[in-house]
Amino acid sequence: MGSASSRDHLMKLLEPVVGAEGLDLEDITITQAGKRRLLRVIVDRDGGVSLDDVADVSQAVSAALDDTDAMGQAAYTLEVSSPGVDRPLTEPRHWRRAAKRLVKAEMRDGSVVEGRILAADAGGVDLDVAGAARRLNYEDLARGRVQVEFRRIDDVDGDEG
Repeated sequence: MGSASSRDHLMKLLEPVVGAEGLDLEDITITQAGKRRLLRVIVDRDGGVSLDDVADVSQAVSAALDDTDAMGQAAYTLEVSSPGVDRPLTEPRHWRRAAKRLVKAEMRDGSVVEGRILAADAGGVDLDVAGAARRLNYEDLARGRVQVEFRRIDDVDGDEG
């Protein structure tokens, strides 16, 4: 089984397992790490993922993998985590979860728009671009990335006074 087909097989196997824990399966990667393989499972949900969530999902995924031969007989290491800040925003739920964050949006026409996410729904995302609201439809977006801020807007709001 090729790596793309094994990834697809694992996604189909683990999506309901992760979903049963109340999380979304965002991605799976399998890489060689010396003599072992590393299976990295990325999960997320609205409101974020706690360490307890990661532990619960890790146990559920491990049990599902033990019940099948999806990883074969060779040794592997399982790593469950949430997406990092560098994860591209490609799905409506990614944009929704990044509300209030500063993002750089790459448009399909090659242009780039930078602004703060005001809201996101099934059709697109509303950004504050230089003090003016701008609507970006998902069909016009290639992807977005959260910009690293050392002082987020949430921090500034509470510092007055």
